[in-house]
Amino acid sequence: MTSKDVFLSKLSSWATAPQRFFKREILPVLADLRLAIILLLTIAFFSISGTVIEQGQSVPFYQSNYPEHPALFGFLTWKVVLIAGLDHVYRTWWFLSILILFGSSLTACTFTRQFPALKSARRWKFYEEPKQFEKLALSAELETVALTSLEPLLQQKNYRIFREGEKVYARKGIIGKVGPIIVHASMLIILAGSMWGAMTGFLGQEMVPSGETFQVQNIMDAGPWAGPQIPKDWSMRVNRFWIDYTPSGAIDQFYSDLSVLDKTGQEVDRKTIHVNEPLRYRGVTFYQADWAIAAVRVRLNKSPVLQLPMAQLDTQGKGRIWGAWIPTKPDLSAGVSLLAKDLQGTMLVYGTDGKLLTTVRAGTAVEVNGVMLAIDEVVGSTGLQIKADPGIPIVYTGFGLLMLSVLMSYLSHSQIWALEKNGKLYVGGRTNRAQVSFEREVVEILDKLAESKKEEEKSEIAPTSLANQN
Repeated sequence: MTSKDVFLSKLSSWATAPQRFFKREILPVLADLRLAIILLLTIAFFSISGTVIEQGQSVPFYQSNYPEHPALFGFLTWKVVLIAGLDHVYRTWWFLSILILFGSSLTACTFTRQFPALKSARRWKFYEEPKQFEKLALSAELETVALTSLEPLLQQKNYRIFREGEKVYARKGIIGKVGPIIVHASMLIILAGSMWGAMTGFLGQEMVPSGETFQVQNIMDAGPWAGPQIPKDWSMRVNRFWIDYTPSGAIDQFYSDLSVLDKTGQEVDRKTIHVNEPLRYRGVTFYQADWAIAAVRVRLNKSPVLQLPMAQLDTQGKGRIWGAWIPTKPDLSAGVSLLAKDLQGTMLVYGTDGKLLTTVRAGTAVEVNGVMLAIDEVVGSTGLQIKADPGIPIVYTGFGLLMLSVLMSYLSHSQIWALEKNGKLYVGGRTNRAQVSFEREVVEILDKLAESKKEEEKSEIAPTSLANQN
């Protein structure tokens, strides 16, 4: 062997070394069921944490809800939440890495176990010796029964039959072996859809007064590839926001009449949304999520209608109240404070000394500081949650396929062997599930073979008897 041949041999050995290492060391670990279970439990744990811990909120929100003293569970503070990425679990590098590792485990298991099992199930082999039937949990030995009597009975039970001389192999339910492969494939599709949604989706919130037009700008959480999903060439208009109240004064339902506008301002879609009834357009979904009081429209004596903004007051968690200051003199030296807690309830009017002067409702007027104050309308704001998740159709496809494949996996893969030798018929079989049903099926086949044998004996005896009489 020349030095060149030696070099090529070593080069070939070096090239195949990583492949051998992968097959011998890494692939068995990835295909290990214990690893898959651990990864699945880890994914479930962090998915639960992403449900319990609010996602995509501001830093002050986490500082308020997860203080350092006392820390939740003794360790969970706002710093831990932000550093670990628990405020956006589904987009963290470590969570996506776990998903990829779990997908790799499923893929390895599919190619090292499921495909070989399916390939083995598709092969047929014949039993050539009676002792082979002794290894089967269900077997029988019949005398003077022909193999040809067995085949029609197997066909009636929907078995696919393979015959070679005096040997028969029959099977059915091989689709049950395909089921686990499709289960793995559907789980991979679900993982792919989840990752795609995490990388390309976004979550936003907008508080928009009635009559205003807006574009989605307040993005709370977004994937690194979410840019194309955020609307840029179309906008939204809140035609009207209103609240229905019960006779007792409690809120019954929130409604927002929304219009989708193209670049020229023309309406291309319109829908009135409420809780659990969103508007969907070009993959972006608008949910009714919150509300507020944006402004109040008032008239002072015979003045034009003035729209004054109302700000939400800090009530230390004792309810939601909005307030506005209304001047009653042109030089702004005097005025009153107007407080409201909903869109149709009584509004309170306070003087500069903090004393309650009077009350007023929308559509009525009252005299304060020598001025007639008329309330034309309380303008509400709709709180919209805006979400885009391109991975949802992929995830739904995966779940649909998963349900179908689970049903397929419940189908039994049943096998029956038969051998006619030395005047005897040996029959045996096995199945991977529904053992009792399979045993009943085989016993029924054996009973019919015995009955057919008796009928053959009777038919043989009858002509013999007739000949003896003659």
